[in-house]
Amino acid sequence: MTATAPPALTARALNRATLARQSLLAREPVGVEEAVRRAVALQAQQPGSPYVALWNRVADFDPAGLDAAVEGFRLVRSTLMRITLHLVHADDYRPFREAVEPTLRGSRLRDRRFTDTGITPEDADALLPELLAYADRPRTGDELRARAEESWGGGSLTPTAGRLLRQYAPLWHVPSGPPWQYPVSPGFVAARPEPVRTGPEAAAAGLETLARRYLAGFGPASAADLAQFGLVQRGRARAALDALVREGAAELLEGPAGAVLYDLPGAVRPDGDAPAPPRLMAMWDSTLLAYADRGRIVPAAYRGHVIRINGDVLPTLLVDGYVAGAWRPVDGGIEAAAFHPLTPADWDGLAAEAASLGRLLADRDPRVYGRYDHWWAKGLPAVETRVLPY
Repeated sequence: MTATAPPALTARALNRATLARQSLLAREPVGVEEAVRRAVALQAQQPGSPYVALWNRVADFDPAGLDAAVEGFRLVRSTLMRITLHLVHADDYRPFREAVEPTLRGSRLRDRRFTDTGITPEDADALLPELLAYADRPRTGDELRARAEESWGGGSLTPTAGRLLRQYAPLWHVPSGPPWQYPVSPGFVAARPEPVRTGPEAAAAGLETLARRYLAGFGPASAADLAQFGLVQRGRARAALDALVREGAAELLEGPAGAVLYDLPGAVRPDGDAPAPPRLMAMWDSTLLAYADRGRIVPAAYRGHVIRINGDVLPTLLVDGYVAGAWRPVDGGIEAAAFHPLTPADWDGLAAEAASLGRLLADRDPRVYGRYDHWWAKGLPAVETRVLPY
């Protein structure tokens, strides 16, 4: 008897799969380290965002637990996927960094702002071991640039060239304490305990690990989705996913319009009608950026409103599993700007979330995203705006 192929997954079913795996259908009673691993990685350009992201995902979230994990370097912040800052579990750092090494190398060591100083990628390779040995304890960016100049011996490095070198080098940011651990100009320390490997074999093995973890946190997904998440070449993404299929670690599924999707066998895939509670999402939350087709979470009509031309990704309202507006902290509460009419029940749910978030922010920084108020000054297409009190 021939087995019947599973029905094609709908767009709403894919939305609910993402929410379930990202702990956004229900807050999970897990520790912060496990929560970060379930989420795969938390974007961390804005230092407060990992706290808001975990508040959305962890039942009875205690920010002190995140403080302790960061201060103990069990969770680490570094330049990784999409050449942006992420907070990841220390055990995941090495394979993730090896997975994106070709992207980082090309974008940082071959950037004209780097090579125009006279230093070549090969020069960087030669000086990195000594530079990392120097970073066995926390160093400032200026100290690392001066040490790189000394080791290179070919002239001076501009501040921009020094920054590009730091972003390529396997360095972790050094935490500085509450409210959000990482200042504008953090210190740096060499990743540990083992050196990050380079070369095609290491990159391929790292990408297989990242692909498996990506499917666990964001699947079902396509090769284009994985390529977008990691900012890796699509051919590399497809090769990693196909390798998982050959190993029996992944399976092929059909998505909307016949799309070829990959997923882990037996992974959670809720029905598209599963209820999705409202959420106040962090800036740059990875769910908005993890797919080539961002319509899984962000309606096409709203994409330009929340993913700005300079790369800023605004804190968003999630209603019925989809972006429905944006929010910002203001005096006394959360200002919620809805892009379409919401029901009284939706507003009640958002108000409860705002009261909970207010308790977190009050002890840390009530104006966590205040520096981005200019986006509101420039106007958002809100049909209704409410201040939800703390």
